Amino acid sequence: MNLNNNFLPTSKEDMNKLGINQLDFILITGDAYIDHPSFGTSIIGRLLESEGFSVGIIAQPKWENTEDFRKLGKPKYGFLISSGNIDSMVNHYTAAKKKRRDDLYSPGGKSGFRPNRAVTVYSNRAKEAYKDVPIILGGIEASLRRFAHYDYWDDKIRKSILLDSKADLLIYGMGERPILEVANLLSYGMDVSRITSVRGTSYVTKDISTLKDYITLPSFDSIISDKTAYAESYKLASQEQDAIRGKTLIEPYDNRFVVQNPPQLPLTTEEMDKVYNLSYTRTYHPSYEPMGGIPALNEVKFSITSHRGCFGSCSFCALTYHQGRVIQNRSQNSIIGEAKLLTDDKDFKGYIHDIGGPTANFRHKACKKQEKHGVCKDRQCMFPTPCKNLIVDHTEYLSLLRKVRTLPKVKKVFIRSGIRYDYLIHDKNTKFFEELCEHHISGQLKVAPEHISDKVLTQMGKPSKEVYEKFKKKYSDINKNLSKNQFVVPYLMSSHPGSDMKAAVELAEYINTMGYMPEQVQDFYPTPGSLSTAIYYTGINPLTKEKVYVPTNQREKNMQRALMQFKNPDNHSLVKDALIKAHREDLIGYDKRALIPPVPSKSSGNIKNKEKKFSKTTSSSQFSKKSTASSNKKTTHGKKNSR
Repeated sequence: MNLNNNFLPTSKEDMNKLGINQLDFILITGDAYIDHPSFGTSIIGRLLESEGFSVGIIAQPKWENTEDFRKLGKPKYGFLISSGNIDSMVNHYTAAKKKRRDDLYSPGGKSGFRPNRAVTVYSNRAKEAYKDVPIILGGIEASLRRFAHYDYWDDKIRKSILLDSKADLLIYGMGERPILEVANLLSYGMDVSRITSVRGTSYVTKDISTLKDYITLPSFDSIISDKTAYAESYKLASQEQDAIRGKTLIEPYDNRFVVQNPPQLPLTTEEMDKVYNLSYTRTYHPSYEPMGGIPALNEVKFSITSHRGCFGSCSFCALTYHQGRVIQNRSQNSIIGEAKLLTDDKDFKGYIHDIGGPTANFRHKACKKQEKHGVCKDRQCMFPTPCKNLIVDHTEYLSLLRKVRTLPKVKKVFIRSGIRYDYLIHDKNTKFFEELCEHHISGQLKVAPEHISDKVLTQMGKPSKEVYEKFKKKYSDINKNLSKNQFVVPYLMSSHPGSDMKAAVELAEYINTMGYMPEQVQDFYPTPGSLSTAIYYTGINPLTKEKVYVPTNQREKNMQRALMQFKNPDNHSLVKDALIKAHREDLIGYDKRALIPPVPSKSSGNIKNKEKKFSKTTSSSQFSKKSTASSNKKTTHGKKNSR
């Protein structure tokens, strides 16, 4: 594994130094240019470069005209366009649709460097700059909008992003295999309109007469007029996102069709190693230095991606729709090689912040059946209870951690990309749990029960409250045996489908028994691609057809969130209204069960001091998974390489 000192060209001057008259491909991204394997643009650029293609980067172009889109000249084969590691709308707005003031993926952490719906805007500008150049979309924003989808910000169904962007091709999911195949076909002289059979791609056509063995989704006209049709469309599409058994999908639009080819095959361990062993500079472009650099790099600079995919399948996470349920992992040698590289960095202080993926302790496929038959169509691996075929084994992951933590210069290896506590608690071998507590956390372990009401957990695809309680008990016992005073910090979510006011109060009562307010809470954020978003829009669980209560009124959502931080004096009025609405006035008073006093406390200063003290005790980690992209942002975009 080698460290590169040269960035991909970002200017004509760079091209001239390299003797390049015309670039083969130009990558356009909504993020600042960070040449690090946690950023999809860099991986795709370096991968193409390793195959002999010349590649340039246009990062965060000004979109009011075509000037920035022309600055590297006309690419020989095509523009590759992405919003970056985060969806541009999630990047710009909170779950309450309020404009964010920061952008960790931009210079100095400031907002305003990318447009709303960046992929569509960039695509249209690039087409305006060079009408005959193929435009290929990729990344999280394009991937999750490949079909018609509910758009939370417009509160309506939008067409496939292929139609709005007028792009020629869309690569969904993780893009290494498809982009190399597409790049080679273009270099052989094939017109982009004829590239219609590459796995992991979607395109628009007027003629489907040559297609075979496909599934037709409900038409766009039907899903905008009938929510049950939308629910059915989501179910059909989500069930075919498997490389082994997934079929071609067709979505009709008047006289056109959006066609999704089956997903690309997972990368082998050897292929994953190649991707992460490419020569990256592992830092942001030096042009950003005068503006304060790019904050997002700080969160991943000393972290290592060990694998991709997640078989946890939480309803509110679109990762299954993007990376898939099948785990793809790197070899231990590759990971250890990267760890050694990190220890040679001048800024390395002895701490590796993370070795993980979407879920840190999922390092292998869920079961042997997946290798030959793919993932189950109508059965989840973990929910409602673990499948009998699920392989629960932390042995290999523990072996990896032991090797890395004994490297010279390494003081500690943290695990911060998320532990599935329900998977952990089902491992009969407790050695990993014990060493996790002894070596790989610093005062606290952050896990995500998300809620404690069974009717909400069912819609979330999360285990029952009893499983979480069992985990906490085991965690406490292990720490006691180790003579460590370490805590569990839960992530909790308000206003998820299924959460009525009764369930919200139930969660608040549970928080009251914890003895402290959670530091980090989030409102449910309906983003494209997730099951929960489909439930939010339709009021129906597409997989079960059952009707589900959905809190959509903003005041009710505010009340549900306030209930999770009921001790905050600023929330008193909202909490009181919520308790009255839920007919739980018994929780207004002065006894231990009460959430709030009848009138706001005059000793709010003491409460705030207690909260401040708790905040200090729960921030000993150098960074946390859900704080890295500010509140309410999903981190399937950063460290997880959501290309």
